[in-house]
Amino acid sequence: MKNQHLIALDLDGTLLRDDKTISEKTKNVLKQVRKEGHIVMISTGRPFRSSSKYYEELELDTPIVNFNGAFVHHPLDKDWGTFHEPLPIGTAREVIDICFAHSFTNIVAEVLDHVFIHYHDEKLLEIFMMGNPTITSGDLRNFLKADPTSLLIQVNPESSKKIMEITQDTDANVIEHRNWAMDYRFLEVVKQGINKATGIDRVAKYYNIPQERIIAFGDENNDLEMLQYAKYGIAMGNGIKDVKEIAYDVTKTNEEDGVAYYLEKLLLS
Repeated sequence: MKNQHLIALDLDGTLLRDDKTISEKTKNVLKQVRKEGHIVMISTGRPFRSSSKYYEELELDTPIVNFNGAFVHHPLDKDWGTFHEPLPIGTAREVIDICFAHSFTNIVAEVLDHVFIHYHDEKLLEIFMMGNPTITSGDLRNFLKADPTSLLIQVNPESSKKIMEITQDTDANVIEHRNWAMDYRFLEVVKQGINKATGIDRVAKYYNIPQERIIAFGDENNDLEMLQYAKYGIAMGNGIKDVKEIAYDVTKTNEEDGVAYYLEKLLLS
């Protein structure tokens, strides 16, 4: 198809309304752009187990980016390949030790579908329970033995800044940080160079889609790289200030069908 576009969608605060559902309006527009020959994919910080329901609801047949780029695969095509870029366990342990030297509320590490949580917290676990992962509660210094796909530190703003400064000095060439939130505010520590943009780039190369025909929608700090990578990096109206400042354009909020509104204007008008 001439002028075929790749459309990358963040989930929480972007494709999903505040009640974690996709509106009928948005579903219909996405169906229409796919009918026109464009490619729709999900790019999220969530693991696949908690994003698969939306993948199925939209009847997608494309690769998906999970864990903010640390895990990329094609749910319907095992031959496509699986790309997993976890944080080295040695580095993860150094970061955890730094957290213990300062103030933190909790630490959650995920090794794909195995969730390790330092302090058992039923309310916090509700976020990670979708898809029935294996749960281990207890001191991560004793229980975490494998490279974590995701390392999330629940902290207050003051300790978050301090931990970021120290870990950046300690492992400046190994890790990167970003802040994001669903129902909680987290400091995420990831392997350097891993973000949603790196995952989308893999998919774009597979479909031979150039950057000038990539559209990405996001609202949070963990969407910055993919919005800068895409020609059309679109911030949601409910997005944070940093996202809006670097975006190509700003659409309506997730409660106002911002994704559908912009795609109709750009591709269907």
